[in-house]
Amino acid sequence: MQIAIDFEQTYPPTFIAEDLTEMRFNALQRDGSIQQILVKISKHPDPLLPDVYNLGFGPPASNGGFKDNVSLHHSNINKVFSTVLFLALAFLDSNNGFTIGIDGSNDLRARLYHRMFKHNRAYFNEFFLAIGVDWYVRIFRNGQYEAHEDGTPYAKPRPELFDYERENRDLYRYYMFKLK
Repeated sequence: MQIAIDFEQTYPPTFIAEDLTEMRFNALQRDGSIQQILVKISKHPDPLLPDVYNLGFGPPASNGGFKDNVSLHHSNINKVFSTVLFLALAFLDSNNGFTIGIDGSNDLRARLYHRMFKHNRAYFNEFFLAIGVDWYVRIFRNGQYEAHEDGTPYAKPRPELFDYERENRDLYRYYMFKLK
């Protein structure tokens, strides 16, 4: 499945927060039903990724969040993703210097994001600088791994310009973009 992003083809919001960190819209499903989608932008918890905000979306959950593990059958997935990313564009435009990140909750979704970045390269380049992030654990010369106080490995993010030649099976752990 290829997703084509087009900011001229978006669903109208039914709600949008003044600070642009939350939006709701209704997305038509293949069976003719309407599914409300909640989009949230929140500070990334990793202190090594300052000024990065995570973008997530899905049907609203009872706890105020969203369900990101639900399989929906959108009648126009391009319009859904264009709507979600348009909020990110507006957020970045209002918050100079910030970066948006998206995390596939599983390999299938990460592959979808990876392919979306690659397929929309020319369109994205009009607005965004695309970044891929892998995590690494430093190995010292003595063979020991850098670790937290509790002994667990200390993984650090390693952002790089998105490699459009990178194979779809060689996924980044996290996908980010910021304004050009």
